[in-house]
Amino acid sequence: MKANILIFGAGFIGKRLQQETGWDISRKKIISFNDAQSEIKKYRPKIIINCIGYTGEVNISGCENRVDKTLTANVFIPLVLAEAAIRNRIKLIHISTGCIYNFDYKKDKPIKEEKVPDFFDLCYSRSKIYSEMALGVLCNRYGVLIARIRVPLDDRPHPRNLLTKLIKYRRVIELSNSVTYIPDFIAALKHLIKKDARGIYNIVNRGGLRYSELMDTYKKYVPDFEYKKIKFKQLNQARTNLFLSTRKLENSGFKARNIREVLDLCVKNYLKY
Repeated sequence: MKANILIFGAGFIGKRLQQETGWDISRKKIISFNDAQSEIKKYRPKIIINCIGYTGEVNISGCENRVDKTLTANVFIPLVLAEAAIRNRIKLIHISTGCIYNFDYKKDKPIKEEKVPDFFDLCYSRSKIYSEMALGVLCNRYGVLIARIRVPLDDRPHPRNLLTKLIKYRRVIELSNSVTYIPDFIAALKHLIKKDARGIYNIVNRGGLRYSELMDTYKKYVPDFEYKKIKFKQLNQARTNLFLSTRKLENSGFKARNIREVLDLCVKNYLKY
């Protein structure tokens, strides 16, 4: 895709986007509007993608003890980049999360983009709600795109990759969840950029994944691997477990693969690294 795009944030998602697309990536620490403005002046992009965020040193529970860092990365910086995008008449794409909802497996349907967030039990989730609600009012007038991902699964090792985490933990909860397969996320994002999409889009794979299904797939290729299934209550941690709707994404013309379709390919590629 020929596009003048600048990625802010050289973490897990930012680096993967840069590796797969060749788009420019800024490694400058953004702590002010002038920092953002200087990078925009340097690269002169038509689109900026905000991949800056804080998810804790190990997991999102770590955000509870790093409130300033969480709010700065997840709230202040997205608003700084939005202001920079508006002033420079360029498009902002903000990478958000679906971990902002309560969900009742017995009665709720997959959550659509227009539902108001209602999960406030984690500082991480609240910070993502703050930024999404603020940016949401800018979408139609200024072309802002908010791309929600959830539980990223990738085909190469990384501490933030669901597969890497589960291999390390060797304990999995038995609840089905929406998952974002990173190669499909990148393809979907390219599609939405080409369409100049704006507003909120859930970018997850169709269907739900029980983590034991991923571990069983891994065990097919690594037979001596062992893991244990546990009940969610045994974690004793506040977490969101839910399904996000892919209808809006698919109505835009992108065919979302079922998450179960990618498991073998994901694991086989993962083991090559």
